[in-house]
Amino acid sequence: MTKVWRAWRALTFLLVLFILGCAREPLISQESFVFGTRVEVLVYGAPPDTARSAATAVLREFDRLHRTYHAWQPSELTTLNDALAAGKPAEVSSELASLIRNAQQIAARSNYLFDPGIGRLISLWGFQNDEFKAQPPDAAQLQIWRDAHPSLADLRVDGNRVVSRNKMVALDFGGYLKGIALDRGAAILKSHGVENALINIGGNIIALGSKGGKPWRVAIQHPRSTAPLATLDLRDGEAIGTSGDYQRYFELDGKRYCHLLDPRTAEPVQGTQAVTILIPPGVEAGMRSDALSKPLFVAGAAWREQAQRLNDTQALRVDTAGTVYVTPALRERLKFETPDLHVVTMP
Repeated sequence: MTKVWRAWRALTFLLVLFILGCAREPLISQESFVFGTRVEVLVYGAPPDTARSAATAVLREFDRLHRTYHAWQPSELTTLNDALAAGKPAEVSSELASLIRNAQQIAARSNYLFDPGIGRLISLWGFQNDEFKAQPPDAAQLQIWRDAHPSLADLRVDGNRVVSRNKMVALDFGGYLKGIALDRGAAILKSHGVENALINIGGNIIALGSKGGKPWRVAIQHPRSTAPLATLDLRDGEAIGTSGDYQRYFELDGKRYCHLLDPRTAEPVQGTQAVTILIPPGVEAGMRSDALSKPLFVAGAAWREQAQRLNDTQALRVDTAGTVYVTPALRERLKFETPDLHVVTMP
């Protein structure tokens, strides 16, 4: 059993534990394994046939997104990456063109600490695999990447035509697509008449309505324990996302190398164990909960300035010492479950 699977199994168990509680009303649950993690759709209070049909439609869309935009198995995304590497323009679907334009806007706002254009770097570090070796990249290849410094900013999208001024750009939507899926899933549920539901994609969660008039209660994973760090009641339309160094990583000579890479250094981020953000209801709440946690993680000790830049008012960071830094707006919503935590509320 891989470290990734063990981590997600523990996380899913915690989420189910807190979400289900002792529910006495009809609660329909359907699961799948998509985006490299366990996905669960919970529907409360709807007729069973309606709930199952809606949940099935959600999981079907997730599978389509996963296959269409897979970063290393043949997909529309890999076809585009091949064209960019050859220095050729490419005609893409309207959906993919829209995803790129949207990601470019977020990347620019984050000073490119969030940058889905670093797919080649992710591959160099071995994280574009279901299993990865405890082995750093070849130093010469890593320096070539640094010298080229590919970025999403190198792409130009005219209609559905994509061109790049840098052949080293390769797209990887791993830190972005789960959030897109959350928003799609919420829209699908609503189109089926579902008013109360929870979608969980490996810890990226969006809530609809409530569970019998009570908020959906979820757990935030402790980055170094199977116990929860904290619990939180999600309100209608809210989304929460966590980026952590415990999901995909390898260890070498006592040092942890996680899949979250700093585009400025071409190295795995050090100094942060986890970042969690809570996004209020609104357009693209799911996408923002996924994408905006990444630049805060990469920013490290400067996470608060990055959060202010992105207007993330509800966020927390766990540093390598295990100290929890949290914004006042999120602190008042959390119930910390781990004893003896050192919690610092930021101004």
